[in-house]
Amino acid sequence: MDSVSCHLVKNLPSIKEGDDLAEMIEDRFALRDGDIVCIASTVVSKSEGRFRRIEEYTPTARAKEIAGELDKDPRFVQAVLEESEDILLDRPFLLVATSFGHIGVNAGIDQSNVGQGRILLLPECPRESANRIRRGLKKDCAVIVTDTCGRPFRCGVAGVAIGWSGIAALRDWRGKRDLEGRELEITLEAIVDEIAGMANLLMGEGGDGTPVVVVRGFEHPKSGGKLFRPRELDVIRDRLQEKDRRS
Repeated sequence: MDSVSCHLVKNLPSIKEGDDLAEMIEDRFALRDGDIVCIASTVVSKSEGRFRRIEEYTPTARAKEIAGELDKDPRFVQAVLEESEDILLDRPFLLVATSFGHIGVNAGIDQSNVGQGRILLLPECPRESANRIRRGLKKDCAVIVTDTCGRPFRCGVAGVAIGWSGIAALRDWRGKRDLEGRELEITLEAIVDEIAGMANLLMGEGGDGTPVVVVRGFEHPKSGGKLFRPRELDVIRDRLQEKDRRS
């Protein structure tokens, strides 16, 4: 692997429910076998009709309590709770685990560029979304569904993968040797997150309107690895919830 290049897929129209993303991408960019197609979760959600009106939600007592603490619309909090499998923190923000394993603030629900009084949920199952889009492509490409996420101990958001197909989540360096010949024992590299972060640099944020990036020239394993840490091994999650129970 001598070099890797990233390419914006330009001139995509505003995405509507039912749009065929695979066809739209191939109509605007000459894909090659081995390319990695990175797609922002927002347009995947839009194509899957994941819009909701905030008025559809009836807040429970729990939602009202959290909303009062956070100074948020209780209907929005209810939407977050309904999209969550587990609540890690309910203050100073809502940090939750989604049903598909991703942990993030407000269950990744988006209020930008969706119209007054509406919200956009994450894809219900981003891995399935990535599989479906990949099956629709004529070329043998990998697909990564990306989102932006805050990071503990660091300021600012970065691009991460929430769904992927045709590429391993992790590259396993265990058993390889470093420059001094020492065998690596624990190194697992989250390549789908690294690629998502690289793609996000080109996608931009807000009103940039460039939600698809093609990464070319990166040799990657096709499958393997679990990106979301198994619940029984997630010591940070345990400590957060332990602290929340004591407070």
